Amino acid sequence: MSANLNHIVLVDDNETTSFLNNRLLGRLAVADHVSTFSRADEAFEQLWGDNTTECSVPAPDLVFVDLKMPGVSGFEFLELYNALPQPVQDQTVMAVLTTSMHGADTARVAQYPNVEYLTKPLTEEKMRKLLEKRFQ
Repeated sequence: MSANLNHIVLVDDNETTSFLNNRLLGRLAVADHVSTFSRADEAFEQLWGDNTTECSVPAPDLVFVDLKMPGVSGFEFLELYNALPQPVQDQTVMAVLTTSMHGADTARVAQYPNVEYLTKPLTEEKMRKLLEKRFQ
């Protein structure tokens, strides 16, 4: 499986989950670079910061964000992302990666246009389907 993405970002406060997802993405060789953040606010600041029109660092192709995190939650991260100008949003595919299958969470995520919803664990099959859907 080779999608040739430049940059995938993992935002999850669980170190084990991030480690396993990083290994899977490395094994699948779908991206040149994978970044991991344990805090959503740090990830957002690093990726988009104050400059919402043109960043010095190229925007990531794909961001996986967990919903339940201390500090800034995945939902708050999605709100910040949703407030970015549309051309900035268009550069990145946003995907929620969570253990939650609660109807309220899925309905809340569904309010965001173009945000994918995946349940943990991330697998080769889920990754393949996401790449086919959003990067073909």
